[in-house]
Amino acid sequence: MTDMRNKIVKNIFHNKSEKMVHLPVSMTHIINNVQGIQNINKNSIVDITPLEAFEMIEANMAIMKSNYYFAPTELFEVLYYYYLTPKDILMVKRFNKVALAALLETIQLIYKQSIVNPGEMVGMIAAQSIGEPGTQMTLRTFHFAGIKERNVTLGLPRLIELVDARKKPVTPTMDIYLDDESKKSREKAIEVARNVLQTKMSALVADTETDYSTNIKLILSPNRLRERGCSITEVETALSSNKKFKMEITGDLVILNLVDEADTATAIAIRNKVLNTTVKGVPDIERVTLVQKDDEWVIQTTGSNIAKLLEVKGIDKRNVRTNNVFEIAGTLGIEAARNSLINELNHTLGDQGLEVDNRYIMLVSDLMCSRGYMQQIGRHGIAGSKDSVLARAAFEITVPTIAHAALAGDVEQLKGITENVIVGSNIPIGSGTVDLYMQVSKKKKE
Repeated sequence: MTDMRNKIVKNIFHNKSEKMVHLPVSMTHIINNVQGIQNINKNSIVDITPLEAFEMIEANMAIMKSNYYFAPTELFEVLYYYYLTPKDILMVKRFNKVALAALLETIQLIYKQSIVNPGEMVGMIAAQSIGEPGTQMTLRTFHFAGIKERNVTLGLPRLIELVDARKKPVTPTMDIYLDDESKKSREKAIEVARNVLQTKMSALVADTETDYSTNIKLILSPNRLRERGCSITEVETALSSNKKFKMEITGDLVILNLVDEADTATAIAIRNKVLNTTVKGVPDIERVTLVQKDDEWVIQTTGSNIAKLLEVKGIDKRNVRTNNVFEIAGTLGIEAARNSLINELNHTLGDQGLEVDNRYIMLVSDLMCSRGYMQQIGRHGIAGSKDSVLARAAFEITVPTIAHAALAGDVEQLKGITENVIVGSNIPIGSGTVDLYMQVSKKKKE
């Protein structure tokens, strides 16, 4: 408490002789109100020990802290314990167990209600709070320092990519954490990385020959086979499903004898298809890099395929991260995608040194995921699916929207903000959410 007192004097009062602190919960008023409701006076019987009271107060704070995005600040926590000191609550104010439970419940309720004011136009404020910092973001793509091969989109392009709910990011990447057996050993980490990296035939072949009609010869490179951890058997298995040729393997030479005699174009197409065949690894993982973090090895990838990756042995299935939010929605569900979207938006803005309140980012993420699937913020998503004709017309393509609404006989209910601004009506926010009625007394006739 002494340390916090010094912090408050320095950071809140700025070393001035002030006493006023603004909090969303008025502790003094709530304590007095509960005392009145519970009929507590100086002669009331106290049926609870200080230790039990302290445990109840602690448990209530733990519940409030469990809200990750709206956890109480240090200042709120200090004043919470200051006003709810067991000695003062029990010995001076004479609270019993029921009254203390009611007090703590009231504090928790008012704290939650204070997160947003009634009638607040949260959508407009969220749009402004995210849009304004967006104007200060860079337009370039950066790469991770020391890892030239791994580019990652940052700044405004990444923000647009996220709110547009793109099915595939420009630079998909993954961070793969390993299980207890593999994370400490570099050799085992390399083995897992080989199983993750997509290895195509083209990466194993040193040279190809063909007569463009009856056969195709593939000369395998022993060094490449060793580097990728592949065997001739795996190559044979990968190519055996193709029925357009019969395979002969002699040492490092693979001869593909075409079943039907083909023309030049067909032979080249078959050769290209064979070279593009995946022999080993997870599809779409183009490059892997081993990085050491806190005495454990982590695999960073270029490319993302979380569904297939979870089948690979040696990875920690509970700790795999990808920047492809759409892929998370399809594999792990919409709640996981929502959390990932919140984290990605925070990360993108935070990298630029921009701080946006979590409530606005959560509102955007909730809206994008509210229908059980990812929706973009645009005329093909949220803005285009609004019930209001004028709200849809105000966003983009104005004339076609109004024309289609007229043909369909749509009715404008004037319930939202945008449409009421357009027609000049009272907008339903703040005091506009309340209707006032006044009864005027009629003068009595003489």
